[in-house]
Amino acid sequence: MGITQTMQEKSYPMPEFIFKTSPYDHQREAFDASRDKENYALLMDMGTGKTKVCIDTIGNNHERRTLDLAIIIAPKGVIANWIGEISTHLPDRIDREVVLWKPSLTKAKRKELTDLSQPSGKLKFLLMNIEAFSTKKGVDVAEYFVNKFKTCMVVDESTTIKNRRAKRTKSVCDVGRGAVMRRILTGSPVTKSPMDLYSQMDFLSPEILGFRSYYAFQGRHAVVQRRSMGAHSFNQILGFQRLDELTEKLQNFSYRVRKEECLDLPEKVYVRRSVELTKEQSDAYTQMKHLALARLESGELATTQNVLTQIMRLQQICLGHLTDDDGETHPIKSNRLGELLTVADEIQGKAIIWATWTQDIRAIAEALRDRFSVQAVATLHGETPDSDRQQIVETFQDRQSELRFIVGHPKTGGYGLTLTAANTVIYFSNSYDLELRLQSEDRAHRIGQKNNVTYIDLISPKTIDEKIVDALRNKIRIADTVLGEDAREWLK
Repeated sequence: MGITQTMQEKSYPMPEFIFKTSPYDHQREAFDASRDKENYALLMDMGTGKTKVCIDTIGNNHERRTLDLAIIIAPKGVIANWIGEISTHLPDRIDREVVLWKPSLTKAKRKELTDLSQPSGKLKFLLMNIEAFSTKKGVDVAEYFVNKFKTCMVVDESTTIKNRRAKRTKSVCDVGRGAVMRRILTGSPVTKSPMDLYSQMDFLSPEILGFRSYYAFQGRHAVVQRRSMGAHSFNQILGFQRLDELTEKLQNFSYRVRKEECLDLPEKVYVRRSVELTKEQSDAYTQMKHLALARLESGELATTQNVLTQIMRLQQICLGHLTDDDGETHPIKSNRLGELLTVADEIQGKAIIWATWTQDIRAIAEALRDRFSVQAVATLHGETPDSDRQQIVETFQDRQSELRFIVGHPKTGGYGLTLTAANTVIYFSNSYDLELRLQSEDRAHRIGQKNNVTYIDLISPKTIDEKIVDALRNKIRIADTVLGEDAREWLK
């Protein structure tokens, strides 16, 4: 459906708010359009800077004394990024307190929450993952702060509340009623059907769409037929109607921009998505790290091969598997594939997904086919027949084709191919070979690409993942670097 608000030539007054980081033209337009609104949807593609717009809005309203607190709600892979974004974009003149919610309320965490609850004149941020709203403890804490302070409540990646029956959706909507401002942030509010919109809009305000119930909304904008199955009957949605009317309603309280409309964005936009280690991964990672350090302490020669082997094994653990000395691979419970599917739901258009282990490529492809369709996914790795590769590329490059995702290994698909139909590239894992990273980035970013390209790295914080990505983005050859500095620093 065409839920869009195209960027138009408009005249906006210069804001009195002094930005810390200069906004792009579309960010300034979104800020001016939304800063005074009680309820607003920033429907901006990933990589276009909707987080900055939201932080500027919060800062502006705090300086105008209309806000004391912002509760930010986001998926686990996104919420920690807000700490860095707040530091980057919130003006230094605004004193702030930032607390990241943790489900285990340790003594230190309780003190942080207690301190946050005290009036201070500072702008307060409480960062909560969406899963917290499936628990009584999380809901109680959020409700306490909303009732105590003038609060802006933000749901980042708001499709996490599209399921109106989910406990967390009901809790977010209920708590949000007490906030003085509400925001939703997403690149794609509709992932499967226009019915996805209802609960996201209900969080902002029941008045926005003009319906007091989901069934009234469904009756207006869906074509339904009553069906029976045994003793049960249900409404089956056959199609949709009056979508132009729905689009017109959305334009009154939302700002929509696609990446290809942002001509002032840099050619390459880099995004990180955090993936929390499971307990099994954390235990294995700690054991492997200590083993590697113990070997170095014993006086073993720290050759490139030795150190890079340990790095590879630590990285494997972050991905959810580990190959032992006998060549046998053992699975480890992991959140990474789930986070990838969340990202896939959020992005628009075609995407390339790079992974460095064939078993990961197979698992990713299977999960994407289950989520989208068999026709939506193709793989490029060492076992892909040469006769199939060119056909896969040609089909992918056809922007009208159903093939939406290529899942590949950088050694196979990262050289020579033109894949400019994609303007999103996801790194499920990274090789520590700089040339492979640069070549694989350039499959989408080359002659024929008319849009900016967003590169998304899935990273487990405080692990070897961070060091690898930092080195590759800074165009550092990891092997040379490890040889040139204390190997212990890399393994730590």
